Amino acid sequence: MPPDLARFIRPGDGIILGQACAEPQSLSSALVAQRAAFSGARVFLGVNYAGILRPEHADHLTLSSYCGAGHNRALADAGVLDIHPHPYSRFAALIRERKIPCDVVLVQVSPPNARGEYSMGLAVDYLLPAMQAARAVIAEVNDRVPHTSTERLLRKEDFALLVEASQEPATPPAARAGAIEAAIAGHAQACIPDGATLEFGLGILPDAVCAALQDKKDLKVHSGTIGDGVVELMQRGAVASADCAMLIGTRKLFDFAHGNAAIRLHSTEYTHDPRVLGAIPRFVAINSAIEVDLTGQVNAELAKGSYLGAVGGALDFIRAASHSPGGVSLLLLPAARVVKALAGPVATPRSEAGIIITERGAADLRGCSLKEREHRMLSISNLEK
Repeated sequence: MPPDLARFIRPGDGIILGQACAEPQSLSSALVAQRAAFSGARVFLGVNYAGILRPEHADHLTLSSYCGAGHNRALADAGVLDIHPHPYSRFAALIRERKIPCDVVLVQVSPPNARGEYSMGLAVDYLLPAMQAARAVIAEVNDRVPHTSTERLLRKEDFALLVEASQEPATPPAARAGAIEAAIAGHAQACIPDGATLEFGLGILPDAVCAALQDKKDLKVHSGTIGDGVVELMQRGAVASADCAMLIGTRKLFDFAHGNAAIRLHSTEYTHDPRVLGAIPRFVAINSAIEVDLTGQVNAELAKGSYLGAVGGALDFIRAASHSPGGVSLLLLPAARVVKALAGPVATPRSEAGIIITERGAADLRGCSLKEREHRMLSISNLEK
């Protein structure tokens, strides 16, 4: 029997929904099925892998997000998804300040441990600040969710309602790294020293880089997300510990994180805090993009008129890497995505450019004039010189 969400959600309420692998799918299904009972409610989505919220649900729900990832692209293309173009580090504060309305939070949690403590499982990110700001927190207790080391463990009294569920968490579309990704990763690993602390963006390239780092030593991870590739690095002893806001991967990652104190999940108020990041030596930010121009400007949001990316946390980490002693920002993408002029907005300005890497090599733009940048970028692109 689905829960009666109208007991807790009022018309016009702001709803924060767990994202990516942490989406509470049974609660999402109840939300869309019962939406007419609280017409006008405003739902803030993150990465959307489950695809439960669809364009037709905007008849009673107002939808917004910070990204076009996963099924959000269809919502954006249909004109029913409003985008918040803010750095990821700002969302916790925007929720606390009610710039993003937050009356009810829908989350997925693990079953309780022997002490009756629930783990937030696969994401803490901006959910913890949202739970602290909300009038009511409704949780799906999913027995397929790992009990992870999260910033805060929860007890029954923290929830207005608990709903039992047993279903595999939503996961990103399966994708395999090919020859281009392997070549990019090979160039990237040469820029990563032993003892570095790594940040990974989303997509297939981070796992490709992980595969190229198997022989590195004394690595750590401090990132917004970690995926399956980090599991192999930890199993081989290349990475000792990982701090992140969210786990995005498959059952391989979920099982490895279960009860594993070496993987710690935090709020973005910690993972993206410039004071925390500023204290990390040899910090290497590893991110991708939709396209980059010859001066180092980055478009991470729009492709062919569709919103499929985000401002995200890349700029937070890129700036930290640029100021870290021994640190560096690496931007990875295929050579075909090096363009003369961007087709979308600038998510990372050229003033923050570090090393741009394609399958054709690496272009270090640090300290370069515009003419020098153009020469170096052309050498790693498919453009005519």
